[in-house]
Amino acid sequence: MRRPSRPLSRLSSRSKPMRVTQPRWSPAMARSMVWTGQSPSDRRSASSRPNHWQAAQAEADAASLMGGARISLALALHNHQPVGNFGFVFADVYDMAYLPMLQALERHPTVRVALHYTGALLAWLRSERPEFLERLAELIHRGQVELMGGGYYEPVLASLPEADRVGQLRRMADEVEALGGVRPRGAWLAERVWEPDLPVALAAAGYRWTILDDVHFRAAAIPEENLWGAYTTEDQGHLLTLFGSEQYLRYTIPFGAVEDVMRYLRDHTTESGDRIGVMGDDGEKFGGWPTTYAHCWGEGSWVDRFFAALETSRDWLTTVTPSEWLEREPPIGRVYVPTSSYAEMGEWALPAEESRVFSTVFHQAVAAHRPEARWLRGGFWRNFQVKYREVNDLHKQMLRASAKVGAMPQGAARDAALDHLYQGQSNDCYWHGLFGGIYLPHMRLATLGHLIAAEDAADAQAVDAGAAGTAAAPSLTSAQLVDIDLDGRDEVLLTEPGQVVGVKLDEGAGIGRWDIPAVRHALTAVMRRRPESYHWKLLERERPEPGAAKTKARRAEEPRSHEATGAMTPASIHEIEASKESGLAGYLHYDAYERRSGLVHLLEPDADPRAFAEARANEAGDFVDQPFEILRLGNGRLEVARESGGVRVESALVLGGDRRSPTLSQAVTLQNRSAATLRVRLGIEWALMMLGGGGNPAAFHDIAGSRLPHDSSGSAPSIEELSAGNSDVGIIVETAVSPAADVWWSPIETVSNSESGFERIYQGSCVLFSWPLVLAPKASFSTSIRHEVRADRDLALDELAAAVAAQP
Repeated sequence: MRRPSRPLSRLSSRSKPMRVTQPRWSPAMARSMVWTGQSPSDRRSASSRPNHWQAAQAEADAASLMGGARISLALALHNHQPVGNFGFVFADVYDMAYLPMLQALERHPTVRVALHYTGALLAWLRSERPEFLERLAELIHRGQVELMGGGYYEPVLASLPEADRVGQLRRMADEVEALGGVRPRGAWLAERVWEPDLPVALAAAGYRWTILDDVHFRAAAIPEENLWGAYTTEDQGHLLTLFGSEQYLRYTIPFGAVEDVMRYLRDHTTESGDRIGVMGDDGEKFGGWPTTYAHCWGEGSWVDRFFAALETSRDWLTTVTPSEWLEREPPIGRVYVPTSSYAEMGEWALPAEESRVFSTVFHQAVAAHRPEARWLRGGFWRNFQVKYREVNDLHKQMLRASAKVGAMPQGAARDAALDHLYQGQSNDCYWHGLFGGIYLPHMRLATLGHLIAAEDAADAQAVDAGAAGTAAAPSLTSAQLVDIDLDGRDEVLLTEPGQVVGVKLDEGAGIGRWDIPAVRHALTAVMRRRPESYHWKLLERERPEPGAAKTKARRAEEPRSHEATGAMTPASIHEIEASKESGLAGYLHYDAYERRSGLVHLLEPDADPRAFAEARANEAGDFVDQPFEILRLGNGRLEVARESGGVRVESALVLGGDRRSPTLSQAVTLQNRSAATLRVRLGIEWALMMLGGGGNPAAFHDIAGSRLPHDSSGSAPSIEELSAGNSDVGIIVETAVSPAADVWWSPIETVSNSESGFERIYQGSCVLFSWPLVLAPKASFSTSIRHEVRADRDLALDELAAAVAAQP
């Protein structure tokens, strides 16, 4: 996957270099440490193939029959763009990676590979570059390319209900067969996240094999010398064959010298020729990752030199597709692989401090050549649902949508809802590691938007069925006490025709979900600012070092020379520790609570807007993250209260309006039940996402008669009305407050890692309505905030009209 190189927040500049304390990877280290697990039948007849390909392939086949030590190589390239990614990213990576690789394969017809393209990318290619798919189909037809399947929109299969696992797998199989005329035998697993029950769904969808990393096999205690082949596994009697992608090959292709790769393969030849080296990795690293285009396709011409070396080594080396290998070689044996992914994923899934400790210990063990390093593994992919509340909320909303869509009767409406559900299962926003993941707001909102659309369609179908008398008539207005996030404690879910509101009772009665189905927008989908394991690197990087020489971190960003060839090659993305702008350490502010809306703050009287924005304002109460009790719950209404430290807070939410104009009101009463005078600043926080990063002109605040960028900051006294919106999304939220309040507003910005380095990303905006209070004993203060949403479109109706217009 490639992330946008254009800034999401502000124009950036390079920062000072950072000191690196752990050893940098090199091809030599990878070869010596290969045991560590470190990583950063149907075919058209030969007569239908072009004559030039027939001749080249006949020569290659003849060479493979020659005597002497031999080895086979299977290259598998995974090409993916996330649901919701920018169109210019698709186009850029197409030009820099996807098209050049296709052209290289055309120039080198005897080099066989397996290729995988995910659903969102295939849809873009079909719409924007259809000639690419025609050329790809020709390579498939002549037997040079085996097209792999997998989950259609690249979900992590382990996170899905079984029906969705099989559905996504079968949809991709259908797509591959339609494109190349061959039903896929192999499936690509998103992020190589493996759980032992996956053979059930994969076999049910018709797949015979998949590719894991060699670290998976080491976790199953497979010796190093036995990693050069395939193994079978099963679950409940459902058979699946597993290949292991070899670490050294992943890390030297294309980042090492061609000569090193060829020497490594030759060192592993056998007289029987029964070994296969597998390199399964991202296709984007061949031109789409930072600094790799010139290396792979420009002056470095790495790929053409590598393919040429493969062609001239046909007397001892044969490129094969995985299915071809399985047709002629039996599996080495049986294996049961534990739950795992690639090595870095285990590190990223750990809590921040534990991740840092694990990384230090692991790299020290590798540097010391300690054999037990092969057993060091970090966390578990599902732990991202614990590490990030936002990921867990996303996942549980997906499960809810899946259950509703699964209950729909067969037909066009279900098919459309299912497509939205599948898009909402795209893995990218369900985790965070080297790539931005959940921190990328445009993709997070797109993923949520598809889940909102799926659930909205299912609800609409159920209402229609009830009106027709074919099913029990549900209501779009409801108030439920339900465990939304599956933590063993109930939340409140309020629904009206134009909105869905989720309230976390035990954490300040905050609103973590406020969805507007008409425009499929998640208004409260902001991110908490939290420590990350890599923040210490940024702090150390920006520590002043007068007179210091260029550091290893800065050198890691630059090309390096290989002694064998003198060629300059880029750093792997696992080595890059750059910053997209200077001074990022100054934006490392950490929230003490989950960022939700409707939260009640009792701030010290001297609190100021900047201190609040930077999470430095002191709380005089504990209402922002502690449990509230329900006083009243009914359709469209929730009343809660909490008493602590002689202060009682009551908050009432009331929903109203219609589908295009829903309303949400909050009334708050603060009572001083102590014997002392209460001096505080009462604040009510509303944190909304309007996709306003980078001064986006479509996203705005309208405060005190001034139209301001939604990522701006400021304060204004005695405000009674304000609004915020995004004209591209088609939404405006008009807010009235009584009595007039001091209004503080500021962007919520995180500092996160990406394949291009550290970056600041806009995650939403916080508006705090506040009042300085002096309350005598037994005195109280009441206030109300009323939001009216105006949606200028109904995407469900637009989608239906488009479907009708497309009918013959």
